[in-house]
Amino acid sequence: MDRRKSLQTIILGGAAAGTGLVFNSCKTESGETIDETIATTSEKYFGRTPAELERIEKLNAEQLFNEHEMETIAALSVVILPPKEPHGGPIEAEVPELVEFMGKDIPEMGPILLGGLMWLDHKSNTEFGTEFKSATLEQKKQICDEICWHDTEKPLSEQPLEIQFFYTMRGLTVTGYYTSKVGIADLGYKGNTPNVWDGVPQDVLDQHGVAYDPEWIAKCVDQSKRNVIAEWDDEGNLLT
Repeated sequence: MDRRKSLQTIILGGAAAGTGLVFNSCKTESGETIDETIATTSEKYFGRTPAELERIEKLNAEQLFNEHEMETIAALSVVILPPKEPHGGPIEAEVPELVEFMGKDIPEMGPILLGGLMWLDHKSNTEFGTEFKSATLEQKKQICDEICWHDTEKPLSEQPLEIQFFYTMRGLTVTGYYTSKVGIADLGYKGNTPNVWDGVPQDVLDQHGVAYDPEWIAKCVDQSKRNVIAEWDDEGNLLT
């Protein structure tokens, strides 16, 4: 699942997040299977169907935020999630670009983001005489402290625009960062990696009154032979 899909699932509820689909037998209009279609797509958009590729290109060609608004989004994102060494923060993870894409991909999100950015500048100009992006870190935090909590007793959609805006930006920033290469590196996640297994601990074996066959344990748990491909004789006896 790519970052856009994961964010849509989180933001919109993801009713179908747990649904499994088997595509092997599905055919496209051209007669190719889904697998064949995916195999011919570019590496950058691996796993997208032709319709998804067309939509991505269409959205990338559109512009939701101007330069000032993108800079404001960047400024707010590092307040929400401060960068740290050695991996960086939301800017390095291209969170502002992701926020713009999501604002275009989910139309109802666009007005909340645009309205919230206007509110930030108005609030900052009123209280500190400068745009939000140019305010000091403490001034930015002071503004954010006023809108970072929402009433959990009523729907978010019924709360002030600035509350909805910060809630949305916080979710996009944190989720966008930790679904990026930078954020995954920050988590230290290495994915599935081979491990060394020495068999069931001896105390557990003793507890259940069982034991390994010495000949088999030597063949199956000897880590010096972990890269040796198993071979059997014609009678099914393990040779290696």
